[in-house]
Amino acid sequence: MSTEALDPMERLLAERACERLIVEFVRRLDLGDPGSVADLFTLDGVWEWPHGNRRVEGREALRSYFGSRPADRLSRRMSTNILVTVDSASVATATSYFATYRVDGHTDGMVPPRLPANVGHYEDTFRKVEDTWFLANRVTFLPFGGETVRLSHSDQS
Repeated sequence: MSTEALDPMERLLAERACERLIVEFVRRLDLGDPGSVADLFTLDGVWEWPHGNRRVEGREALRSYFGSRPADRLSRRMSTNILVTVDSASVATATSYFATYRVDGHTDGMVPPRLPANVGHYEDTFRKVEDTWFLANRVTFLPFGGETVRLSHSDQS
């Protein structure tokens, strides 16, 4: 951790900007344009999962990855326990927890309740470029996870 002293207001603004990136990430996946999640990352940003050795590197690769989500996917993510640590005026880290509710094959209406598809946490590194904070690296840890369920027509009400 840097010994660089930050003004308390500067630290608070950096924490809030990083928290906002965490929340905006899930909002774009669930309610927005999934491919635009890539715009929250630095140009050389990385998203990785140690289990399975998956890694997506670079904004364009991230755009392709997130943009390839099935059009009939319905998902909602709950993010909580967001703890941001500002290391310097241009670097911060965070840990946040999440639960993902997700099904494929959704056409319309409400889906009966079910358990989350995944529960885990993210470990993030943020970097400030000029005056804007971005995700530089996101590592996903999934201690609880399963396959995405594909709905049949009779599963939707």
